[in-house]
Amino acid sequence: MALPTYASPLERIWHWAYIAICVAIFFFLIAPIVVVIPLSFNAEPYFTFTEKMRSFDPEGYSLRWYDTLLTFGMANPDAPRTGSWWADAWNNARWIGAAKNSIIIGIFSTILATVLGTLAALGLSRPEMPFRRIIMAILISPMIVPIIITATGMFFFYSSACVDTTSTFGRLLAPVLSNSGCLANTYLGVILAHATLGIPFVIITVTATLIGFDQSLNRAAASLGANPRTTFFKVTMPLILPGVISGALFAFVTSFDEVVAVLFIAGPDQQTIPRQMWNGIREQISPAILAVATLLVIFSIALLATVELLRRRGERLRGLTPA
Repeated sequence: MALPTYASPLERIWHWAYIAICVAIFFFLIAPIVVVIPLSFNAEPYFTFTEKMRSFDPEGYSLRWYDTLLTFGMANPDAPRTGSWWADAWNNARWIGAAKNSIIIGIFSTILATVLGTLAALGLSRPEMPFRRIIMAILISPMIVPIIITATGMFFFYSSACVDTTSTFGRLLAPVLSNSGCLANTYLGVILAHATLGIPFVIITVTATLIGFDQSLNRAAASLGANPRTTFFKVTMPLILPGVISGALFAFVTSFDEVVAVLFIAGPDQQTIPRQMWNGIREQISPAILAVATLLVIFSIALLATVELLRRRGERLRGLTPA
């Protein structure tokens, strides 16, 4: 923002000092990311810049750690890269398996969190809703309570949430339960846990969108003969859709990045990317983790850019000028 012509010298000094402080803070926060990205192309198995990297020697840079993401855990990684090699990578490579688990768990937990969070936000936005503040505080508590406490509570709850697999109800749920009939160490348990952590983000974003929503539009639709279902899908949903999608993206990122809850309630088959990174740091320190981190940074930037575009679209739909 440009300074007005009548600004005093002291105001001009503070203006430029403020910009310098903001730039310094920005670089301080982004410095770890800036360091990680070039290190992921290190040709040597080190977490430091080698002499060849500092001198920009092409031999000091390599894609070997990105290739490791495809080959680590394969039965025959040195075979010719034909269809059978890619099938081996798809079925046995640990990083690919972790990525598949993260995507599957993230998609289903996002769908569940988006549906439940949107319904909760719609209910909390109604003025006749009793105890709105208390209910809102309870629903967004997973954002406030330390994740270690939430994960511990989920562990004890899922360990005790068991059904008799010999009963009719137990046989129906048997495919999504563990051998003991409990939610722990199952995909369903991880999905429910991640949905619980993602619901607060959906509630906050949808509630913020509903603040600027003109309720007279719903009354106008009702006066023209539209039933509540038609009013919601034809009037309300198109206007709050940017907020819903933004909340869904935040819920997906939360699921994709979550490691503590996975460590508590997931089994060996539910190995996600954050848990694989955790295991890699503990068991086998490799710059392949830097390659994964670089890909996650790019993925996060793409999602944030999408959220910003949705925010601007939502402001245009509400008649506001994007900032």
